[in-house]
Amino acid sequence: MPTIKRPVNVHKAYHAHVYFDADTLDLAVRLCEQAGQQFAVQVGRVHQKLVGPHPRWSCQLAFSHHQFDALVPWLDEHRQGLTVFVHGLTGDDLKDHTDYAYWLGESAVLDLSVFDRA
Repeated sequence: MPTIKRPVNVHKAYHAHVYFDADTLDLAVRLCEQAGQQFAVQVGRVHQKLVGPHPRWSCQLAFSHHQFDALVPWLDEHRQGLTVFVHGLTGDDLKDHTDYAYWLGESAVLDLSVFDRA
């Protein structure tokens, strides 16, 4: 079993994707809304479909390294079993979703084919 990489604050900006399904939709929405209110992070759409490389429905939180040290432990404490995928934003989407990919909870296999370079 591969080691799950825990989030580390080494980038200037981040996305956190809260994964959910039909049974955990309300929990995920509350978590994202609370994060937005409490930490002034940008809350994206609640996608009840697969988007980009994500293998589950998700909601994106966008935040900076200044917010990381307060937000990420809070997400870990309040996620109630939800998986949260955290990645750095460097301008290289493939690296951001592989080398700079971190997990709260169980990891998931991303569909990296969306980053295939023609």
